[in-house]
Amino acid sequence: MSTHPSLRQQLAAPGMVIAPGAYDAIGARLIEQAGFRAVYMTGAGTSAARGFPDFGLLTMSEMVENAAVMARACSLPLIADADTGYGNELNVTRTVREYEARGVAAIHIEDQVSPKRCGHLDGKQVIPCAEFVSKIRAAVEARRTKDFLVIARTDARAMHDLDEAVRRANAALEAGADMAFVEATQTVEEIAAVPKRVQGPCLLNVVPGGRTPLIDLREAEAMGYKLAILPGLMLKATIEAGDAALAELKATHMAPKVALSVAQTFRRFGADEWDALRARFNAGATMEAR
Repeated sequence: MSTHPSLRQQLAAPGMVIAPGAYDAIGARLIEQAGFRAVYMTGAGTSAARGFPDFGLLTMSEMVENAAVMARACSLPLIADADTGYGNELNVTRTVREYEARGVAAIHIEDQVSPKRCGHLDGKQVIPCAEFVSKIRAAVEARRTKDFLVIARTDARAMHDLDEAVRRANAALEAGADMAFVEATQTVEEIAAVPKRVQGPCLLNVVPGGRTPLIDLREAEAMGYKLAILPGLMLKATIEAGDAALAELKATHMAPKVALSVAQTFRRFGADEWDALRARFNAGATMEAR
C-alpha cells in the first residue's frame, strides 16, 4: 500500500507536480529514490525499448503490460501515455479499464488520427473535435473511481493553431476530463497563454529538442501549470550513458568501473525485503532439512 498522496491529492495542493519520464521498472525506481512524487510512463520510450520509433506501432496490451510493471515497481502515482485510446469509444472504454486495473493513476488520450506519431514530429493529423470529445466522455464514464484521472491531450496546435488547441482543451474539460494537455506549444508566450486560456488544470510536456522551448519549471509553476512531465529523461540518460560505456569498453578493452557493488545494486531493487522473506521461510531448504 502506497504511503504517498494520490495524484489527485497532489494536484489539489498548491504548486506543480513534476513527473520525470521512464520506460521500465529501473527508471521508475530511480525516480522514486530520487525523491520525486510521481512517475510518467513515456510511450516513446516504451516503443524504443521494444525496438520501434514513436509511430503508434505498439498495441494497447503492450502499453498496459509495461504500465503494470512500472506501477508495481514503485509506490508513486504513475501517469501513463495511452496514445489515442486505441480506437473508438468502445476501445477507449476498455483502455481505461485495463490501465486502471493495473494500478495506474492517470492516462492521457489524444486527438491524433491513428496510427499516431510523436507530438514533436511533422506529419500529424487530428480527428474532428466532436469525435475527440466523445472519446474523452467515454473515458471518464469508463473509470471505476475518480481517483483515476483522465487527461485530454490535443495536438491541434501543430495542425491548426493555438486557438483551436485551446478550444479543444476546454471542450474536453467540459466533457469531464480532469486535466488538459496542449501539446507542442511553440513559443514561451504560447506556453504562458495556455493556463490563462484553458479553464482547468494544465499539463506541460518538457521535450528537449522538441517544438516547445525549454523553461525553468519554477517559471512553469508560476504560469499556472499543475503538472510537468519529462518523457525522455531516463531514455536520453540511458542512451548517452550506454554510448559512453560502450565507447570506453571498445577503446580500453576493460569493463568500465562502477560506483556500486553487485549487492548494493540489488538492494536498490528490494533485495533486503526478499532476503528477509528468505530468512523467515528458510526458502531453498530441502523438505528433509525442514
